[in-house]
Amino acid sequence: MEITAGTLYVVGTPIGNLADMTFRGVQVLQNVDLIAAEDTRHTGRLLQHFQIKTPQISYHEHNRSSRIPELLQHLNNNKSLALVSDAGIPGISDPGYELISACISKGISIVPLPGACAAITALSGSGLPTDRFIFEGFLPTKRKQRQQILESLQGETRTLIFYESPHRLRETLEDFVAVFGENRHCVVAREITKLYEEFWRGSLKEAISLYQEKQPQGEYTLILEGTSPNQTQLSEAQLKIELRTLIAQGVSRSQASRELAKLTSISRRQLYQLALDIKIAEEK
Repeated sequence: MEITAGTLYVVGTPIGNLADMTFRGVQVLQNVDLIAAEDTRHTGRLLQHFQIKTPQISYHEHNRSSRIPELLQHLNNNKSLALVSDAGIPGISDPGYELISACISKGISIVPLPGACAAITALSGSGLPTDRFIFEGFLPTKRKQRQQILESLQGETRTLIFYESPHRLRETLEDFVAVFGENRHCVVAREITKLYEEFWRGSLKEAISLYQEKQPQGEYTLILEGTSPNQTQLSEAQLKIELRTLIAQGVSRSQASRELAKLTSISRRQLYQLALDIKIAEEK
């Protein structure tokens, strides 16, 4: 395969099963001058499997600022470079996009190669709508920031895709329930393309029950159905009016929030907070 000098090749790698590596990807890695890898030890195992002798250089989250000028110089010296991540398409939930952006700003040619992607693979097997979707990747580790992002997605009608690690899965599912409601349908895809690949489908409430009994293991892709376009969309003032009406009828704040959550895209937790605000206003 002919490689163009001074070009950055963005090469997708397997997300688990090494047989998912493309023929073209192998050819590019065999023929470029250098491979920029997120983890050279991890990529080394891939290169050994396909008997690729091309030298590597590390490029990851912690050295990107110092490494980008060095890689740009390599390309400016009329050398070719392949960018790979630990798994999947570079630039998806990793710092690859910064190198790609830097190359574009310097007029360096970019050649992206297709390959495995956990988000798309999980979506294709989820059974949820695939015609319109959004990818959120990993949510912030700080809970307040995570909740703010989720709350901004409450009215989203497109299918939602998230990545999550095993030690945060339970907490994330609980946050989903708090914002989207316990009846929202979800798909939990685990260890995609690997030996213990698993697709679980059900409600968020059922997912929480499952992982209260089952220890999360492996890497997860979470697919969440969007809100129904037919659900009632009300302003905060209108929501308070509806809550005040229900409370005046003798319904508890908790029950009023639960009932209204069924009719809107707003979570019971947020509605309950609005119900508390109503009480505070009445007491003043």
